[in-house]
Amino acid sequence: MAGRALKFGSALKELRIHLCQKSEQSRGAREFVEKHYTELKKSNPRFPILIRECSGVQPRVYARYDLGKESSVSLNNLGADDIFKQIEKLAK
Repeated sequence: MAGRALKFGSALKELRIHLCQKSEQSRGAREFVEKHYTELKKSNPRFPILIRECSGVQPRVYARYDLGKESSVSLNNLGADDIFKQIEKLAK
C-alpha cells in the first residue's frame, strides 16, 4: 500500500481521523498516520485531512461529502493497511 496514490474526488470534502495517543485499539490508526499520511497529503495537497487525538477516544474515520452528508467507520484494532482500504471505500 505504501507509495500508492489515492486521489479524492470532488464529492468528498473532508476527512477526519480520531484516535487515542496511547490505546491499543488506536495503534493501527497511529501507524496509518505515520505510514500513509504524507503520501495522501502529497496526492491531495489542498484537501483537508484532519488528525484529532484525544485520550481514551475510540479510533474512527469520518468522511464529509457534499451537502453536509457524513459517513464514519470504526478503526478499532485495524492495521494501517486495513485503514487505508477503509478510506479508499469512503472516497468512492
